[in-house]
Amino acid sequence: MTRISRFVLIAFALLAIIAAGACRNSQPAQIGSEAPDFTLTNNGHTVSLSQLRGKPVVLVFWATWCPPCIEETPALVAMQKQLGDKVTVFAVSADVDDAAYQKFVARNMPGVLTARDGQNHSNGLYGTYAFPESFIIDRQGIIRRKLIGAVDWTSPEVLDYLSKM
Repeated sequence: MTRISRFVLIAFALLAIIAAGACRNSQPAQIGSEAPDFTLTNNGHTVSLSQLRGKPVVLVFWATWCPPCIEETPALVAMQKQLGDKVTVFAVSADVDDAAYQKFVARNMPGVLTARDGQNHSNGLYGTYAFPESFIIDRQGIIRRKLIGAVDWTSPEVLDYLSKM
């Protein structure tokens, strides 16, 4: 490879890295900081993250086309059922296809608060572009944990942590 070819290759690689970074939130949500608020409206129902303050929130960014998201859904539903009103699961889908989202939620997510953000504005506030990614937010709206990938929401450690918040 010639020097010019190497230079061009390196220049394109650097531009790609810079462009990828520019697509992300310049200051993604951090543990210990206030959770960025957002509001979503689906089928005439509006929900804001700030409305959920007063009890812990498990904020999950997911999609119906995401295999790890589908894998963790039964445990997420079981955790919400087990902990009841001690914790609110707020599952925000990145699906563009409303029909696929509605069908999946109806079949697989009973008792879980869900909303669809096909524009990916809400997950952009958190610097999240891979799914699933979850944030555990305390009663005051402060991010306490960030979990990347599928989680066993019914594990004793997770249930204990959430029930003590």
